[in-house]
Amino acid sequence: MEYRQLGNSGLKVSTVGLGTNNFGGRIDADRSAAVLRQAVEVGINFIDTSNSYGRGLSEEYIGRVMGEIRSRVLIATKVASAMGEGPNSRGTSRHHIMEQVEVSLRRLQTDHIDLYQIHFPDSSTPIEETLRALDDLVHQGKVRYIGCSNFAAWQVCEAIWVSRLEHLTPFVSVQPEYNLLSRGIERELVPLCQAYSIGIIPYVPLAGGFLTGKYRQGEAAPEGTRLAGNVRAQERTLTERNYAYLSKLEGFAAERGHPMAELAVTWLLGNPAVSSVIAGATRPEQVVENARACDWHLTPEEMKAVDALPRDRT
Repeated sequence: MEYRQLGNSGLKVSTVGLGTNNFGGRIDADRSAAVLRQAVEVGINFIDTSNSYGRGLSEEYIGRVMGEIRSRVLIATKVASAMGEGPNSRGTSRHHIMEQVEVSLRRLQTDHIDLYQIHFPDSSTPIEETLRALDDLVHQGKVRYIGCSNFAAWQVCEAIWVSRLEHLTPFVSVQPEYNLLSRGIERELVPLCQAYSIGIIPYVPLAGGFLTGKYRQGEAAPEGTRLAGNVRAQERTLTERNYAYLSKLEGFAAERGHPMAELAVTWLLGNPAVSSVIAGATRPEQVVENARACDWHLTPEEMKAVDALPRDRT
């Protein structure tokens, strides 16, 4: 396993992280524990979750094995999603953040969160209020570093400058959707992160499993997969142009003796602004497969060759 700086912080994270959106949803507590233990075994030290994953069960399942893995992992969780029906049960207000950080700490069975991320922008709360609440948590020792997820480039930039002007703890990372099919962040967000040394933590690196080759053109999505039953996602992803692009990518990977999934991850890691790639897993074997991707390093010429392949530019 390899490790990189998380943005301009002193924190070193594994280049392949473990996403736990499956915990409490697609897999139960025992299978989640097995996946976690395998992640630690292969050197993954970055565990990403959210207070909303599995309706809180993801954090809870991680907490159940925290006693045996805490010293070897960095825990990243999130806040902002709706956690109830009341008007203050969501968002990034001081009220909601202070309430939810305590809930997350209890579920995770830890005294601090290594990276606390704003899951989604909240247009109803001034960014200064959000940053001051997070700054207080850092000073209290409950949170070590802060970041954001699903923020547009201008929103990250605004947060950076509010932090600087008000002398508040700054974001060290941003977590966007980023993969070979979804590259929209390259227009503005990637250049911004490079300019300000903000670490990029891509999620859905395999485009919901499409980039593993598990979905075959003209066939129904296999039962139990992410796209099964999700008509909207299938219409967006399972297109003729995407299948044509996937075929070219599979050929590129096969010529070099690697599976398609490894190409999807190592291509992301070819961007020096990327700190860690969040890869989910439902079985320990998948963790090993995901981790193997960091052993393959694309040369500058190979990066250019992949980028030169005809694709939908999204």
